[in-house]
Amino acid sequence: MEALEAKLRLCQKDRIKLIVADGVFSMEGDIMKLPEIVKLAKKYNASIMIDDAHSLGILGENGSGTASHFGLTDKVDLIMGTFSKSMASLGGFIAADKEVINFIKHNSRSLIFSASMTPSSTAAVLASIEIMENEPERIRHLWKLTAYARERFQEAGFDTGKSETPIIPLFIRDDIKALKMTKILLADGIFVNPVVAPAVPKEDSLIRYSLMATHTKAQVDISIEKITKAAKKLGILKLQPVLV
Repeated sequence: MEALEAKLRLCQKDRIKLIVADGVFSMEGDIMKLPEIVKLAKKYNASIMIDDAHSLGILGENGSGTASHFGLTDKVDLIMGTFSKSMASLGGFIAADKEVINFIKHNSRSLIFSASMTPSSTAAVLASIEIMENEPERIRHLWKLTAYARERFQEAGFDTGKSETPIIPLFIRDDIKALKMTKILLADGIFVNPVVAPAVPKEDSLIRYSLMATHTKAQVDISIEKITKAAKKLGILKLQPVLV
């Protein structure tokens, strides 16, 4: 927040200022500090835009996103999201007031030159929204699973960083070991994303463990067991002494 305020302080008072941030940061799974951003936006007369790519279907009432999660929807000027993650379709949306949307429709090249969504993709999104609204137990299950998995990883000795969401980083801090670990796990039936430089600083390379509402506790247990085994094999985690 200090860095953001330093940038805002450099802006001319009468110029348009737009603060753009992820709702959930995709590599480390932490949530944006929206209450603090709202205060800064008011102080410096700036607008706010949230990218809810990793928040939609996860945070807020019925999975409606970050602004809802904080109860600050009326303080956010633009909310953008994708249908290609939680909703497993394609396309996306941007929500704002009538004047802003009208401006985007007539000035956004990416909108003007893109084709419409297919009927089947649109139907998939509508069905997803219906599930989110009518089956909140799925989101509750996901959050219970998230808390359980994070605790298990921490008990095993993994550094899970600042994660607050179903995106759980497992810091490896070595690009080669992160890639080797991904390969070992894939051969063992576990898919995880390796995140190495330049996507993150070299000393922050990690494995991204991502949960879905359809995962079971048994699947989480199996995956953690295999990930822990691979980490010990590569010397990422220290081997525990065996008592005899």
